[in-house]
Amino acid sequence: MKDKRNEILARTLINYSTDLQPGEHIYIEMKGKEATELGKECIRQATEKGGIPFWFYNDESILRQFLQSATEEQFKEMAEFHLAMMKKSAAYLGIRGSDNPFDLADIPEERMAAYNRLFYRPVHLEQRVRFTKWCVMRFPNNAMAQLAQMPQEKFEEFYYDVCNVDYAKMSKAMDPLVKLMKQTEKVRLAGPGDTDLTFSIKDIGVVKCDGTRNIPDGEVYTAPVRESVNGVIQYNTPSLKDGTVYEDIRFEFKDGKIIKATCKSSEDKLNKVLDTDENARYIGEFSLGLNPMITMPMKDTLFDEKIGGSIHLTPGACYDEAPNGNKSDIHWDLIMIQTPEYGGGEIYFDDKLIRKDGKFTDASLEAGFTPENLKMEA
Repeated sequence: MKDKRNEILARTLINYSTDLQPGEHIYIEMKGKEATELGKECIRQATEKGGIPFWFYNDESILRQFLQSATEEQFKEMAEFHLAMMKKSAAYLGIRGSDNPFDLADIPEERMAAYNRLFYRPVHLEQRVRFTKWCVMRFPNNAMAQLAQMPQEKFEEFYYDVCNVDYAKMSKAMDPLVKLMKQTEKVRLAGPGDTDLTFSIKDIGVVKCDGTRNIPDGEVYTAPVRESVNGVIQYNTPSLKDGTVYEDIRFEFKDGKIIKATCKSSEDKLNKVLDTDENARYIGEFSLGLNPMITMPMKDTLFDEKIGGSIHLTPGACYDEAPNGNKSDIHWDLIMIQTPEYGGGEIYFDDKLIRKDGKFTDASLEAGFTPENLKMEA
């Protein structure tokens, strides 16, 4: 049975997030059987608007059949095939709702590294991210509800409340923060564990994420000056990456580089990821999470990185819109929540406290990021 909420969400994805125009090609990737319901609605609306959709079905259980034995030449050939379609596309939409997020848990790190280097990097990081109007999102299936430790029905209500917000209002509310960050040179983070970290963001671009890249959305990001990061950060949010859950990740930095990395379990795997290439131990993104509808982690980065009152500091590649020169095959968003329920914390810009325990100290910055302000009118 068709869900009216998917129709509303598809309208946002086609008309706002990707801003699809008549005659434009849109590349739609669906992961997971249940995600096809939203995919079909997006295909219908894209076609009715005059767009030309290309779509295909994919998930980790299918991808693993390829990853287990593919040669470097096969990775390259697959990349060439998809790259041609991505280059032809004006827009990309990724609807991800895999039935089992752990299907890649036993794929060796060297194979994942080859896949990221030979397929994901040229097709997605170098083409899709740079040259298309793209949006990536999750779909609320039972596997996602289990990770969030919620009944599926209750999780679906939460999901649509979070995703169907007024992104135009969110975008406007971000403008004062963008202005402040552009004027800032030095950042200091203090928080849970022994977190005390400093870095510069001087002359790095500042970008607002307001529903045109992810759904849900709600962050403003920049990047540290590459060699300026010093100190310690203790993340307090679990991260699910390539079928492995990492908890209590702690990094020590010296002159921009992670010189020591520990976690509760899978520490060897953690360090293998950070040794993917020579730049994986440097930071490519610093971002403030701003979505007040998301208050707790659910082992899903697209949601967790938007948690109101959070930050994420990302090992790996920077974005072209906020470049600090760091090129890598990985981009791993790791989150620290600074709300009182998760240990609190502070953010200082040029030695001035601008956010404490997840709330901005300036009322004019905080006012726009409330559920009441962002509620979408019927």
